[in-house]
Amino acid sequence: MILRSDLLIKFFTFILSMKRYGGIKALTFYPFIITSKNEYLDKRTINHERIHLRQQRELLIIPFYIWYLIALYRVGYHNISFEKEAYQNDHDFNYISNRKPFAFLKY
Repeated sequence: MILRSDLLIKFFTFILSMKRYGGIKALTFYPFIITSKNEYLDKRTINHERIHLRQQRELLIIPFYIWYLIALYRVGYHNISFEKEAYQNDHDFNYISNRKPFAFLKY
């Protein structure tokens, strides 16, 4: 489900210190994909966020967020295994149906 909220996008951009990466276009906070009110989400972005939804379910949601935050501050956004998996496969619209459990571990 897509939730449109400028306030939540600003909040998460601040909390995650994402201004240095250009801000947040969309993010997944289980079970929602959150974006600003005027942001257009193309199929690739939605697929990227759906990959994150799958990752979150695999790790039972809360451990995903803990792991993500630790990785964000240790290695930076583009080096997080969750992001690597999502970016490398967001163009493949069959990826989620063919994805093996815990696939992010190979990134």
